[in-house]
Amino acid sequence: MRTLILDTPIDVLTLPETVEIAVKAMQSRQRVRHVAMNVAKLVKMRSDPVLRGDVLKSDIIGIDGFGIVLGARLQGIKVSERVAGIDLMEKLLERCAQEGLRPYFLGAREEVLRKAMSVAQGRYPGLAFAGARNGYFGPDEEAEIVSQINASGADCLFIGMPTPRKERFLSAHADALNVPFLMGVGGSFDVLAGKVTRAPEAMQKWGLEWLHRLLQEPRRMAWRYLSTNAVFAALLLEKIVGRYSRRVS
Repeated sequence: MRTLILDTPIDVLTLPETVEIAVKAMQSRQRVRHVAMNVAKLVKMRSDPVLRGDVLKSDIIGIDGFGIVLGARLQGIKVSERVAGIDLMEKLLERCAQEGLRPYFLGAREEVLRKAMSVAQGRYPGLAFAGARNGYFGPDEEAEIVSQINASGADCLFIGMPTPRKERFLSAHADALNVPFLMGVGGSFDVLAGKVTRAPEAMQKWGLEWLHRLLQEPRRMAWRYLSTNAVFAALLLEKIVGRYSRRVS
């Protein structure tokens, strides 16, 4: 179900529902483009029309961050769970191994990329990659990379790049890519490779994964959380107060 939070579309889907949509796309060779939505991206979209346009072209705008879940619930939208990008990627890698589907990894440093692939193949026996390419390339190399991905016959493409680079790459080349399922996964290759750890399950359950990341990368994450979360909270409060005022007037 597609709905709006702060004038931004989101798709209210569970993890199993999203996995099935992706697998069906791969099996039928029908294009599905996925983007993961979190608070930082939602806030950035409000001042970056190019990013907003790139995101809105996606077939699935998944609820990644707990802040989006909380914000949606405060607006009266029923959301049962968030679909973290790393969880979705790993579930799809598992299904690829089971069904003979072949993923392509694009992004991260070469050593991280190779480690992530090795871990995935150890975790999901039978997994075969269509190919891989690190994320260190310039705009003039993108057309050749698209050709390489197409030649690989990949069933799904996971792009491990930061926002807005991954959204821009997908938007620029989606029509040229002959890959059924396309998804940006941010820093998920780093997590899979063990370079970055995820929060304990209890912290994830209570929406405290942001705190775990802050403790791991305080310099990089502090300003991001302080700035975007504050803006998001103010926007959400304004929306809720406005809705309440209309009800009582």
